[in-house]
Amino acid sequence: MTSRRDELARSLAQTEARIEAACDAAGRAREDVHLIVVTKFFPASDVELLVDLGVTDIGESRDQEAGEKVAELRTLVGERLPRVHFVGQLQRNKAASVASYADVVHSVDRERLAVALEKGAERSGRQIDVLLQVDLDPDPDPGRGGLPPAEVGDLADRLTAYPSLRLRGVMAVAPLGADPAEAFGRLAVVSETVRAAYPDATVISAGMSADLEQAIAGGATHLRVGTAILGSRPSHR
Repeated sequence: MTSRRDELARSLAQTEARIEAACDAAGRAREDVHLIVVTKFFPASDVELLVDLGVTDIGESRDQEAGEKVAELRTLVGERLPRVHFVGQLQRNKAASVASYADVVHSVDRERLAVALEKGAERSGRQIDVLLQVDLDPDPDPGRGGLPPAEVGDLADRLTAYPSLRLRGVMAVAPLGADPAEAFGRLAVVSETVRAAYPDATVISAGMSADLEQAIAGGATHLRVGTAILGSRPSHR
């Protein structure tokens, strides 16, 4: 019977091959694209195996699950604890908790959330990298979070008031049913605008299991890949 470690090693290798091929096709260096393995719904034991296989960044999207998992991982892997990215929509009342363990929050889309993250980070004595989530969906009420592109610059400016938050770039999810290449092209334009004012905001978080090739072609620096590596969500979740 194939072990879980063997399954993960094989899927990681397959994903790596896709990333390398997409980088070659886009004329980009492989080292310029970073893989975040989205481990939500999967146990800390899987993350431990991923760390053994060389994974350095994981993504989570539910505060209670993530907090408990990070605490368990501190025991399992110690100093090898991967960089933790909070990649889901975040409620303001969960922000202080997330600020206590997340290294990067990908879904900042309003100042009230930034205020809550700042308070939590200050209380925990931490600094957090943040990305501004951009809404690329033409539907005026997509329900997936994110700022309209025209409002991103204003929120970027407001973040300068919060010393515990470091603006690192932008994030987006391709709209359902849309051409991801076109969507990620628009995100690249937003990123250029933000970088012009804030040169350290170089991150473009885009692309998941189904559209990582289009994201790399569009300039993504960070990919959020879950299903292609870990498989379908566990049925008991």
